[in-house]
Amino acid sequence: MTALKIVKTIFLKAPPSHVWKFLTEADKLAIWFHQGESDLTEGGDWALLTNSLGKEGERMCWGTVKEMKPPERLVHTFTHPFLKEVETTCTWTLDGVGNGTVLTLVHDGWDQVEDDAFGMAANHDTGWDEHFGRLRRVTS
Repeated sequence: MTALKIVKTIFLKAPPSHVWKFLTEADKLAIWFHQGESDLTEGGDWALLTNSLGKEGERMCWGTVKEMKPPERLVHTFTHPFLKEVETTCTWTLDGVGNGTVLTLVHDGWDQVEDDAFGMAANHDTGWDEHFGRLRRVTS
C-alpha cells in the first residue's frame, strides 16, 4: 500500500521572506488559518486557537516545531482532538522564483491514524485547499 501523504504546491506573488511570516507569526497565521497562541520557534511548541462561538481561545491544533530554516524550510508536528493526538508531520518548503514563492506542503503520517486514515487525510486535503486559497489572497 502507498503511504498516505498530502502534497500541495501553490504559487504566491510574494518573496519567501514575506510568505515565511504567514507561516510562523501568530497574528499572520490568524489571517489565513487560525490565531496562533504565539510565534513559532525552533524546538518550541505551537498551537492554533479556535474562534468558534463559546470556545474562543481554546487550542484546536498543536505540535512541536522540529526545524526552522528561514525563509526556506519549516517542519512541525500537527495534531488535534479528531486525530486522537496522533502526530502527523507538516514540511513546508519555500522556493523563491523571480519575485514570488513556490510553496510546497507535504503533510504525512496518516498511516498512524487507526480509524479511517484515508478519510482523515482526505478531510485535511480539502481543508488545506480552503486555507491555501486564503493564503494566496493575503500574501499577494
